[in-house]
Amino acid sequence: MENTNVAQAFPPGEFIKEELEARGWTQGDLARVMGRQDSVISALINGKRSVSSEIADELASAFGTSAALWANLQASYDRYAKAEEKPDVSRRAKLFEMAPIKDMIRRGWIRDSDDLDVLEKQVVDFMNEPIGAVSFHKFGADAHLTPAQKAWLCQARKLARAIQAAKFSQSLFAKALETLKRLLMNPEDTRHVARVLAEGGVRFIIIESLPHAKIDGACFWLDEFSPVIAMTMRYDRLDNFWYILTHECGHVKNEDGRDGVDILDLNLVGEERIPFRDKSEKEKLADLFAEDFLIRQSEMDDFVNRLRPLFSKQRIRGFAIKMQVHPAIVLGQLQFREEVGYFHSREMLVKVRDIVTKTVLTDGFGQIASTN
Repeated sequence: MENTNVAQAFPPGEFIKEELEARGWTQGDLARVMGRQDSVISALINGKRSVSSEIADELASAFGTSAALWANLQASYDRYAKAEEKPDVSRRAKLFEMAPIKDMIRRGWIRDSDDLDVLEKQVVDFMNEPIGAVSFHKFGADAHLTPAQKAWLCQARKLARAIQAAKFSQSLFAKALETLKRLLMNPEDTRHVARVLAEGGVRFIIIESLPHAKIDGACFWLDEFSPVIAMTMRYDRLDNFWYILTHECGHVKNEDGRDGVDILDLNLVGEERIPFRDKSEKEKLADLFAEDFLIRQSEMDDFVNRLRPLFSKQRIRGFAIKMQVHPAIVLGQLQFREEVGYFHSREMLVKVRDIVTKTVLTDGFGQIASTN
């Protein structure tokens, strides 16, 4: 018995039979050698009786082996048999490691089912999207997505294919950016964003983030002429909406992701945001594009240097009018620069999610977007 790995699949009785055949013994011979009833040996060989420590000692003496060998054969088979009794547990565990099943059912991305085969097929089909390497805002190309982040990206790709948009070109997109500039003053004008981007060759969708995914936005390409901007709007503030949107526009302008590496932006805003100095070069360029698109940074620098540290509401509103943006955008940049606290003039930070989602293909926030 040189190879005992097969004990994971066969009971010790199979090996007892091998030993008997090697010696030309019968079951009765072994019974007499061990001083046992014939029925005991028969039960051992047929797997109806386990090898106890006492029997392991007797088998060791009879065959000239160690007692540990027989004890280990029995223990290995017991583990194998236990796993075989509940194969569905292992399958479910792998399924739940692969995807956030509960959240996907809650969002209507898959249907709940007691039939494991049905549930497994749904999950595999859903997650079967062409997501390769992913560039995170801090590290560059990296394929280590959490299950929630991958599921969100899969849904984003499915929804994006349902949107009609012009064939992308830099000239069309430049015109779209010029139009977006004219929408920065009035929160109600955010309802035009999806149409303007589509005319510029960019598909725009909003998908509520999954728990703990920490996604703010993404930029990816369905093909070389079909860029997509996806946002979560997990912070319902006008300044955050425009900052994240224009950050992703920066990625599109620079054609980030056209090489098949999806851009996934986590914690772009909020208290957990990654410092500028720690970001990848692509993300730094997108940040700079967004900041300057919303307010020329030379003008912002001058405003800050002249008024620091007294940024009154009247001054903020006056500068916003001069820059032709909503005061929330000025306030947001002041907060980002840590010139004012997060509770300064909060009434300026108007909500726009309900406005935007009226004209954008949206999944979440109580809505279910079908990909069929």
